[in-house]
Amino acid sequence: MRVLARRAAVAVASVLLVLTAAGTPAQAAANPYTAASACATDFGGSWAYAADGHRTISAGGTKVGDVYLMYNSATGYNCVATLKAVSVGSASGVAALVRVEGGAWAPDSGNYRYYAAVQRYAADRCVMYSGEALYGTSWYSNGRSSWGNCG
Repeated sequence: MRVLARRAAVAVASVLLVLTAAGTPAQAAANPYTAASACATDFGGSWAYAADGHRTISAGGTKVGDVYLMYNSATGYNCVATLKAVSVGSASGVAALVRVEGGAWAPDSGNYRYYAAVQRYAADRCVMYSGEALYGTSWYSNGRSSWGNCG
């Protein structure tokens, strides 16, 4: 009887040890880039957040990224940066797209560690923007599909 009780106690202790070691799921690494720093890293200059220029990319209840529309008033360029919120630091699918009034969608898409960014000249024109992020085996996107940020 004592042997059986000791084995049960060891088994319970082992399960508790495994559960304690497992703890909560690991938190995703924070993206070290902001949209402004991503645009500045890729294209130089000083970037400001545009009005109505942010959308969160979600997969159900999981945030997989953020897409931002930025503007450089000195050059007249817009930059769209999609920052990853999952698989940060690992190469995985991410895309940034911008469309300037009168033109086609311009993408930057690839397997990047932190973000995708694209810029286009848009002085005195309206723009649309979109961002995409791969999560699991599916792509998720968000953006603005109407003209805005005209000027």
